[in-house]
Amino acid sequence: MRKNRLREIWAEGRPVLHGWLSIASPFNAEIMAAQDYDAISIDIQHGAVDYKDVLAMFQAMRASGKVLMARVPWLDPSWIMKVLDAGAYGIICPMINTRAQAEEFLRYMRYPPLGERSFGPTRAAYAAGADYAAEANHEILAWAMIETAEAMRNLDEIAATPGLDGIYVGPADLAFSLSEGRLTPAFDREEPEVIAAIQTILAACKRNGLKAALHCGTPEYAARAIGWGFDMTTVSGDSRLLAQAAAQSVATWRQLTDGSTAPGTPKGGY
Repeated sequence: MRKNRLREIWAEGRPVLHGWLSIASPFNAEIMAAQDYDAISIDIQHGAVDYKDVLAMFQAMRASGKVLMARVPWLDPSWIMKVLDAGAYGIICPMINTRAQAEEFLRYMRYPPLGERSFGPTRAAYAAGADYAAEANHEILAWAMIETAEAMRNLDEIAATPGLDGIYVGPADLAFSLSEGRLTPAFDREEPEVIAAIQTILAACKRNGLKAALHCGTPEYAARAIGWGFDMTTVSGDSRLLAQAAAQSVATWRQLTDGSTAPGTPKGGY
């Protein structure tokens, strides 16, 4: 089986740059995979994506050599196992709030004797290579998302779950939940109580030998999180990056034309 490059990067003492896809387009995925990310995940939970999209997007990105992962919609064995069979090298599972849920997640991730994953790696058998059944349990990463006040209360028990590879922090839901709706969901939190919660999660990961990942909105905040000790940071995502680039292009055009020409007529035109 082809080795998981993220494990190699971490063994070399380097952090991972993680991309994020929510637009159902193989071409869009191919463009993102051509950039210098180490890993890219497809967001099935909140993205405009279904299983056929996931399969085609994984195929479009295969040649890039990036580590391909996905966030599944929920703690659902059918989704987890099917996305693994499509070739995912990591699964991010949202809303893990208890140790029991973390254990359930891992049962769906692993083949016997470590779990109860059903064997049938339809695409993974080709995309990942030979000996998939023997090596998948070790190579594929299991990420539990911590993003609620309940999960924070159970953090130490979740982080101590045997077989878990890492915790993925969802700062938008985390801030929303911890503040009981007072704080607007968003990335790149500056509130002291939210930063304290994020760093508490990071410390729990370090105590238990887990990798820690944080979803960020900007490269500046992501670099700051790496400085705190995070092992992987997600920087924005395809839909946000498209919107930002388009907004900047439009704003520049508006500024350069200065609003002094009729709509559709170039400034100084004929």
